[in-house]
Amino acid sequence: MLKILIAEDDRELRRLFAHVLIKNGYAVKEVSDGQEALDALDAEYFDLLISDVMMPRVDGYALVRLLRDAGNTTPVMMITAKDAFDDMRLGFLSGTDDYMVKPVNVNEMVLRVGALLRRAQMIHDRRQTIGSTVMECDTFTVTVGNGQGFTLPQKEFMLLYKMASYPGRIFTRQQLMDDVWGYDSDSDTHTVDVHIGRLRDRFRDNPDFKIVTMRGVGYKVVKL
Repeated sequence: MLKILIAEDDRELRRLFAHVLIKNGYAVKEVSDGQEALDALDAEYFDLLISDVMMPRVDGYALVRLLRDAGNTTPVMMITAKDAFDDMRLGFLSGTDDYMVKPVNVNEMVLRVGALLRRAQMIHDRRQTIGSTVMECDTFTVTVGNGQGFTLPQKEFMLLYKMASYPGRIFTRQQLMDDVWGYDSDSDTHTVDVHIGRLRDRFRDNPDFKIVTMRGVGYKVVKL
């Protein structure tokens, strides 16, 4: 049974989320702030974290940043009363995978949870699928809808695979540089722009996704 951790300081809301998720077949643990979430994640494995933003001791943004800095890749859905674009941007840039604004439609939440868990499994399987496009991590191969397959240069494949694993999530140039080239790389972030340009040329006519520039921030892959 898949296990979900809920970090939410509003007890009634936390209990509602837990009730709905348990009803849909998930095992659930509840905590009331970010520090309790960190302690729980340190003590046991969870398949997904649902986190509020405004919590005592450690807020949601800090919680996700601490997890990602420690190399923890647990999928995170952030739920908050904040609906401004800058707040959503902070959530994605901290490393969250999905974002919902209160009041939350719990039926939509269940659908999003399922999608996040399926995506995490695809990453674990080292294969990513968007529409009819399939990316094989072990061979750096991309197969498109007509059955044609081709091998990408390693850095281009890793860039595409990283972004395609989280459709809609914004990645800064520095995040992509650190993840694909490594923290000790001598290259600058302009290298990311060059490789993104090559990917755009290769997949210009792909019907399944496009790479979008977020001016002043970075890039994201969007499903079509």
